Amino acid sequence: MTVNTADLFRALHRADAPLALPNAWDAASAALMEEAGAPAIATTSAGIAWSLGLPDGDTLSREEAVAALGRIVAAVAVPVTADIEGGYGETPAEVADTATAVIDTGAVGINIEDGQRSPEDLAARIGAARRAADRAGVALFINARTDVYLRGLAPEADCTAETIARARVYLDAGADGVFVPGPTEPEAIRALAAGIDAPLNVMAGPGAPSVAELGALGAARVSLGVGIAEAAYAVARRAAGELLATGTYGSLTGGVDYAAMNTLLAVRASGT
Repeated sequence: MTVNTADLFRALHRADAPLALPNAWDAASAALMEEAGAPAIATTSAGIAWSLGLPDGDTLSREEAVAALGRIVAAVAVPVTADIEGGYGETPAEVADTATAVIDTGAVGINIEDGQRSPEDLAARIGAARRAADRAGVALFINARTDVYLRGLAPEADCTAETIARARVYLDAGADGVFVPGPTEPEAIRALAAGIDAPLNVMAGPGAPSVAELGALGAARVSLGVGIAEAAYAVARRAAGELLATGTYGSLTGGVDYAAMNTLLAVRASGT
């Protein structure tokens, strides 16, 4: 990836046409998403952790996360943004090292989250990542994730105000966008978009408004988080259960054709 790819990724965040961003967890899933027409790809830290036999929640090491990211970036030609959880470090300096490692893979964006961290802690981490990107000469898109809704970090009636307050701290620290997983209600999305002076990223799934509807409410980016990985693992569990319970194989219907998958990855591996 190049600096131009970073600029392309940044330009995909438009108020009039939200970026629909699927989340990959390995090179094969990323290649399939690109083939489906994705203009960019995000990673899911949960999906990567699960693929390595680990639970989600800052259990990945920087080395494991970056190695998986490198394989994903190498498998596609579109921009890739990396979910780096809290930054894989105890200090801002270590987060800067993570950002540098991410940039070295060719990725052009990161998601970094507060979770149970204080807003001041995440702001320091964002600042460190921004300075690392500036030193590398890459316009890294820093998407600050705040878990106010997801983790109930404020009373329900105060979630919107608390989210907007945190967003302003993160943007002042150097973030480019704000990711608010949890709310999908039109009123909440509209209020968040109005109160956050930057591209708003929301997480969607079954039952949520469509990408177009979320865009009309003010969202500039719609991602699926770990949703696709969950669906893929559900197929694995369902097919194994069917095999063992009834000795039948209907759950395998609709799978990606072996030859098509092999050809897709052969093309990606050859770089043609």
